[in-house]
Amino acid sequence: MNDVTRRDTPREAAETRTPERDSGRALQPPVDIHEEGNALHLVADMPGVTSDSLSIEVDNNVLTIEGEIRLDMPEGMSAIYAEVQAQRFARRFTLSHEIDAEAIEARLDNGLLHLLLPKKQSHHRRRIEVRAA
Repeated sequence: MNDVTRRDTPREAAETRTPERDSGRALQPPVDIHEEGNALHLVADMPGVTSDSLSIEVDNNVLTIEGEIRLDMPEGMSAIYAEVQAQRFARRFTLSHEIDAEAIEARLDNGLLHLLLPKKQSHHRRRIEVRAA
């Protein structure tokens, strides 16, 4: 359930972007997901996001990751020209019924968010022996 955002061409972006137009848009951080053992590992690139400005929730099997970067002007300075603004990150994923939402773990390390999404114990694959009649 990844949200799709509009992608402007560089020329359109330069001509039409204003703080008022961008204020509601959230960036989608790039994400890698791989399976290892009995869990999925999700890594999201969220440079500048701190653990205090990061929110991770699971509701109705939907994993929501949101974060914000605040870029404040140093005290005593005023901007002559400013293109860099606060940025909001957001991604949503629908979780499989195999994922144990109560056991999800998160770690933020140098702008990389690592989520461990363990599978429920009852959803292990097992081989069933077929006996001849």
